Amino acid sequence: MNRLQLQQTLKDWDKKEGRYVFRKHELVKLFPDDNAKAFSEAISRHVRDGLIIRACYGVYVNSDAVSFDRFTIEHIAIALRAGHYNYISLESMLSEYGAISQIPIDRLTIMTTGRSGAYQTPYGVIEFTHTQRSIEDILTNTSKIKERPLRVATKRTAWRDLKRVGRNIHLVDLSEIEND
Repeated sequence: MNRLQLQQTLKDWDKKEGRYVFRKHELVKLFPDDNAKAFSEAISRHVRDGLIIRACYGVYVNSDAVSFDRFTIEHIAIALRAGHYNYISLESMLSEYGAISQIPIDRLTIMTTGRSGAYQTPYGVIEFTHTQRSIEDILTNTSKIKERPLRVATKRTAWRDLKRVGRNIHLVDLSEIEND
């Protein structure tokens, strides 16, 4: 995969699908003629040259995409936990609702049916916390906002999740939760 091939492929996906975040194995499928060693070397070269950004291990971002939006970190989270149910909750959502006075500016807290873990990216830290809630419960207690890639917890669900995972609840303004 040379520079022009990658640029054209990324441009096509951006234009047709509005996609600008890719997992490594998705890129491998887009360039089937490259052997594994040549592909890895090409990706490293393109990252070094600034053609693409390595968000974290195995996830790449086309920062020149026309469809690039303010939800890049959410797109990266989806790529990291593809095949699982994920939703923004805990401190991130409680802050958006105004129930916590402190705003987590460099961290996105997500509940997932996948495994827990934290990932450092150029766009901030993504913190996944595992939940055993049923899919029905997740869908009932979250909502889909049109422009956002991830579902978001309701105020009460974010509060419930915060208590359940044993996080610091002292910063939460309970009057905001009760006014829901």
